[in-house]
Amino acid sequence: MRILLTNDDGYHAPGMAVLEAIARQLSDDIWVCAPSEEQSGAGHSLTLSYPVRVRQHGERRWSCTGTPTDSVMIAIGKLMPEKPDLILSGVNRGANLGDDITYSGTVSAAIEGALAGIPAIALSQVYAREGMGDTVPFGAAEAWGAKVLAPLLAMRMAPRTLINVNFPAVHADAVRGIRVVRQGFHDYSRGSIVEGIDPRGYTYYWFGLHGIEHSLGADSDLEAIDAGYISVTPLQLDLTHDASLAALRSAYQG
Repeated sequence: MRILLTNDDGYHAPGMAVLEAIARQLSDDIWVCAPSEEQSGAGHSLTLSYPVRVRQHGERRWSCTGTPTDSVMIAIGKLMPEKPDLILSGVNRGANLGDDITYSGTVSAAIEGALAGIPAIALSQVYAREGMGDTVPFGAAEAWGAKVLAPLLAMRMAPRTLINVNFPAVHADAVRGIRVVRQGFHDYSRGSIVEGIDPRGYTYYWFGLHGIEHSLGADSDLEAIDAGYISVTPLQLDLTHDASLAALRSAYQG
């Protein structure tokens, strides 16, 4: 099985080493292409206004100056002789839960794989404290990663779908199990925007995620993580709200 690894924290991020260790429990045919710098919050963005440059770090290993989406597209379209059988994105430093997935470069890399018809899974490690940087503990992901992936690889994913996995912010021994759950949602009205003054006297704004209220709906990824479970959520690329189609068609009939 040929596996392509990518992320949004950057090629040298600690979570990439964790992801590779997980992947090597499944296959020895591993390829890596990830952004050269952190691209958290990049979403499903594509670089169009300037060239993307690729640097090789070894056999089957590259970084690129673009986004997670760029990384997957370049790997599939230029660097790999054949399409991979699986794309794994992560392990992200921090949660990708609820509607945060719309901002997530980690999830968007998996989305790009799904668009290309390749099974794709995003993996993220939740952490409990602010400002941990590269000291975020990945113990739950390291211990449980291959266990979570094995059943997913044994089944056939529906076309244009992907899987979003989050590991709770607890010691590996304290993980209560795995739950297959829905995507939750947040209350972004309570999100934080930090205002400051730069050294030249100009105002700047720094967007943050702390302070955002979690709506812990039953059977949601937010609820599962809060309870100490690993969350596994199937996502689809079709964003059409089918329930509104009839009403909208009626509104345009003259």
